[in-house]
Amino acid sequence: MKQYLLTAVLLCMVFLFAACGEKEADTPLPEAEAPVVATSGITTPDPNWPPEGVKTELTLSMIGDCTLSSSQYNNDYEKVLDGDCTWPFSGTIQYLGQDDFTLANLECAFSDEPMTGAYTFYFYGPTSHAEILTEGSVECVTMGNNHTEDFGQKGIDRTHDALDAVGMPYIDADDCRIFEVEGMHLGVYVAPYMPTVEDVQSGVVALQERGADIIVVCAHWGNEGTYHPTTEQQEVGHAAIDAGADIVYGTHPHVLQPMEQYGDGYILYSMGNFSFGGNTAPRDRDAAIAQAHITLSRDGLYSVESLEFIPCCLSSTEKVNDYRPQPYEEGSEEYVRTMSKLNGTFDGPDLTINYSSLTG
Repeated sequence: MKQYLLTAVLLCMVFLFAACGEKEADTPLPEAEAPVVATSGITTPDPNWPPEGVKTELTLSMIGDCTLSSSQYNNDYEKVLDGDCTWPFSGTIQYLGQDDFTLANLECAFSDEPMTGAYTFYFYGPTSHAEILTEGSVECVTMGNNHTEDFGQKGIDRTHDALDAVGMPYIDADDCRIFEVEGMHLGVYVAPYMPTVEDVQSGVVALQERGADIIVVCAHWGNEGTYHPTTEQQEVGHAAIDAGADIVYGTHPHVLQPMEQYGDGYILYSMGNFSFGGNTAPRDRDAAIAQAHITLSRDGLYSVESLEFIPCCLSSTEKVNDYRPQPYEEGSEEYVRTMSKLNGTFDGPDLTINYSSLTG
């Protein structure tokens, strides 16, 4: 009897499994959706990104003091150029001509009429020298340095006129301006000579209120000939970044000083000299181009992702100055020395600057 019951149970199980198999066979399985393959490997590309007329990666270049004339003691700058306004930047145009915006500190006046000043050094060149800037692919010059007022308001007005004539934007001391650069609103504030904490804080706020995406504070400060920033430079530079600046662009010491990455910003304590007509045979010939690489995120925010340097020599000839900066060969002794000044590892002595033998 038990054997019959076991057989019956087994037969029932066979019929049940057979029925289930027939039902599954008769019911079609759902088809899997085709996978979405993204070009980036992460997400499907947005056909509306980036917005029309907007770049997502930009380069801002900054160079040192540009004295595009001789001092009152000679006319060597004018003799070397001999009317060729393409000459001074011809050794670096491959960099400045490919960026999106270049800032330079203009440390001279322009005038076709004679002018005199009451300083140890004063500088002015012919109005045609304003074309050096346009030929060199400079987009804006700062006029907040200790030579801006060499010839009083008359010199400032004549320089403005010369720059306006060639379409070269400029910013005077304690003033700011916003430039539209490939969809980005670049805010530039030029602080007064030897700025205070209050100066840079108010300049940053003014640009924030005007909707600047990236803010650059230009500061003419520090001590001539020293390779290290003063405590005042550090205090003011930190205050500018704390207030919301992205970059502090420093000039005046006539030699390079370190770059400091502080908080969310970068401080260039001194970019030294560039095409510098104030010295026919400079003892320190090291210069540089600083390039800030700026990116736009998908949430519409711009940020400085990195800052790099192109070490240069002030001149393309040895000993004497031909006022034509050119890049050093990467890895050369000169290249390494220049980078040490920019990264703070240079241990050479400061330059001793003595003007006692000169009168003005």
